[in-house]
Amino acid sequence: MRKILLTICLWLPANRVNSQPEVIYHVFQRSFFDSNGDGNGDLPGIKQKLDYLQDLGVTSILLTPLYLSDFYHNYFANDFEKIDPAYGSMADYLALVKEIHQRKMKIYQDVEMQYVTGEHQWFTDSYKNPSSPFSNYLLYNDRKNEQPYWFFGVPEFTTYNNSREQIIMVNMKSPAVRDYTQKLLTFWLDPNGDGKFEDGVDGYRLDHMMDDLDHAGKLTQLFSGFWAPLLASLRQRNPAIRIVAEQANWGSYGFEYLSEGKVDRVFAFRLKHAIESFDKASIMKAADSCFLKQESQVVFIENHDTKRFASTVNQDPGKLRAGAALNILPGGIPSIYYGQELGMTGAQLKGATDGNDIPIREAFDWYGSGTGSGMALWYKGTGVWWDSSTVRPNDGISLEEQYSDSLSLFNCYKKLLRIRKETPALADGQYQPVMNENSYILSFARIAAQQKVLVFINLSSMPQAAEIPVKDKVTVMKIAGAGNFTRTAAGIRSAIQPYGYLILQY
Repeated sequence: MRKILLTICLWLPANRVNSQPEVIYHVFQRSFFDSNGDGNGDLPGIKQKLDYLQDLGVTSILLTPLYLSDFYHNYFANDFEKIDPAYGSMADYLALVKEIHQRKMKIYQDVEMQYVTGEHQWFTDSYKNPSSPFSNYLLYNDRKNEQPYWFFGVPEFTTYNNSREQIIMVNMKSPAVRDYTQKLLTFWLDPNGDGKFEDGVDGYRLDHMMDDLDHAGKLTQLFSGFWAPLLASLRQRNPAIRIVAEQANWGSYGFEYLSEGKVDRVFAFRLKHAIESFDKASIMKAADSCFLKQESQVVFIENHDTKRFASTVNQDPGKLRAGAALNILPGGIPSIYYGQELGMTGAQLKGATDGNDIPIREAFDWYGSGTGSGMALWYKGTGVWWDSSTVRPNDGISLEEQYSDSLSLFNCYKKLLRIRKETPALADGQYQPVMNENSYILSFARIAAQQKVLVFINLSSMPQAAEIPVKDKVTVMKIAGAGNFTRTAAGIRSAIQPYGYLILQY
């Protein structure tokens, strides 16, 4: 790790382009807010809570898949063209998009195009029927279409409600499949086809994106053969769209997705894993790779497939606050998973059913009582995930309990997002590592054309101090944080409270 002095950090690339600062809120909509009392979170429920999201500091909403599915999470489609009725109607969706855009916010859809369920027309029509017009839409291991290529070789999956479902791999080498996918995703960009996009999605999250799907050797070179030309066609329709890929390999920095798959953003998985360790060297190494080589990173500490961060850190209040700072301040595009701002807990259970992921997808906790109008308790009484539910009364993990508490985790997130919005260097500045001698204090600079800031984050449960050498005399002032600084003959010395942060402008 090279030693970087503050004077070196004043350099800013001439081709740096300012962009609208963005904060993504990742919604598992079935669990967010129920508008009609049927137990399922829905699209009108999200619309009703846009004031809450804007109050928090969110600018964009990422939905999990909307399409009809036998799976509660909707990642495997029965029909790509129908909205799950539990979420609402097409009119409900268009009303949500209109309201989001009127508020100058953005909306993204999550899509999983590589698989379909056994109820999808492509399968019901082509199974044991080689003459079907959909015969080439799916992969079969024989000419009679009697041996489908099952998802990870498993013929049936058990769902949380004990139904048995099939998942079949889509033939993404088929020109018909690519044409269908292009038409489908183009439709959601501009549902009424008028070319104005007020009613359309602002981009997509591509779930489980791979160049060699499932490393099976059957669908290879998908970046160049499927995704890159498809995304090019979507950008011809609307050049403003943004595509983020979920790397199937969570150990990947995702650079090949950007260069070969031609997506706009990838997820900072390596940085997420480093943040969980609270190890300075690991965090700096991951941050350098994420932000110095490629800044198109979506930074997160939890999502719909991972253990809740609060459970990872055993609900340690200090680590929860430091985690928020590490999520929001270093760079990239912060993404907050619904309920993360409250410290909601949850970890996957063990077993062969998709219900084992419900603990990380529980109802957003709106009320101190754990019940009330809008609570999306769709999984009530369905299994061990309900019996061990972490949505409990009077545990401090609800919006009602935290909203007016200035020291709550919710207000910590709200404050950090406000600071980021009001501080140009944090909203859009280039990341630069800054070395110090303390192994518990992470320090880095964020540099924009109009402002430069220095950030310290204490990764320990004890007060810490660190000195940054500065060659030139510069004016330094505190912007925010649980700490202070002094000028020394050699530079700037910071003193930071346990798991606190300090933001200085210089």
